[in-house]
Amino acid sequence: MLTLSGCTLLGSKAHKNIVYARGEGKISDQRLNIFAPNRSGNPKDVLIFIHGGNWNSGKKSQYNLIGRNWSRKGIVCVIIDYPLSPEATYRQMADYSARSVKWVKDNIQNYGGNPDQIFISGHSAGGHLAALIAIDDQYFKKLNMLNPIKGLILIDAAGLDMYGYLLEEKPSGENTYLKTFTKDQKDWKDASPLYHLHKEMPPVTIFRGENTYPSIISSNEKFRIALNEFAPGTPYEIIKNKKHIPMITQFFNPWNKSYNRILGFIKGVKSGDSVAKN
Repeated sequence: MLTLSGCTLLGSKAHKNIVYARGEGKISDQRLNIFAPNRSGNPKDVLIFIHGGNWNSGKKSQYNLIGRNWSRKGIVCVIIDYPLSPEATYRQMADYSARSVKWVKDNIQNYGGNPDQIFISGHSAGGHLAALIAIDDQYFKKLNMLNPIKGLILIDAAGLDMYGYLLEEKPSGENTYLKTFTKDQKDWKDASPLYHLHKEMPPVTIFRGENTYPSIISSNEKFRIALNEFAPGTPYEIIKNKKHIPMITQFFNPWNKSYNRILGFIKGVKSGDSVAKN
C-alpha cells in the first residue's frame, strides 16, 4: 500500500508518493506526499492541500516547497494528487479527495500528525474540491465516516458556483468543463459548494486575489454573501494586487504573511473562535 521515500529537508521530513487509493478503470493509483516537522513532541495539526489546474492539470510535486514551509511552522502538511479530467469527472475527483482525507484520518498519527485536527485547503480547482468535500457530507457518508475536517481554507478558489458560471457561459461541443461537470445542469448544481452550505459545516476562511479572474471574484462574492446566513463573520480577505497564480506562489516564500493568518485561523478554530486572528 505504501511507497515511501523519506528525506530530511531543513527541519522537515518528507514521505513521498504514498498510495492513498487504488485506481479504477482509466484512473491510476492516487498518491500523496507528507511533510512533517523533524522533531518529536505532541501530535501536530494537519493541513491537507489540494492543488489547482483547471481540473485537468497540475500535480502534487509542484507544491513540495509549500509542504516543507508548513512543516517548518509545526504543521504536518499533506499534498495530494487526484484524478484529472477528461479521465475523471468532478464527482470522481471529489470522491478521491475524500478518500485522501480518510487515509490521513486513519494513518497520520504514524507521521506525527493529530488525526483529530485535520484542516483542508485548496487553490483554484483544488479550492473547489476542498470546499465540496468539506461542506457536502455525502462524500464522507459514502466512506461510512463522519466528516473529520475541522476547518476549510480557500485560496482564490474557483468553481464555488459552477451552476451559475456554466449557465452564463453556455459552453458547447468539446468544452473542457462539459467533460468535467457533464452536460447535466443538475450535476452543475451538485458540483457547486454554494448550494450545499449548512450550519454544521466546518469553519471557513477565504483568501481572494484583488486582481484575480472575474469569474472567481463573482463566485467568491456570492459564496461570501451566502455564508452570512450560516456562518456570519467568516473571515474573507482580499489580497491587494494579487492575480490568480500569485495567490498560491506567494506561499513559496516562507515569510509570507498569509501563513500567520492561516495559523491564526487554525488556532481560533481549536479555541472555539473561528474568526482568524491576523
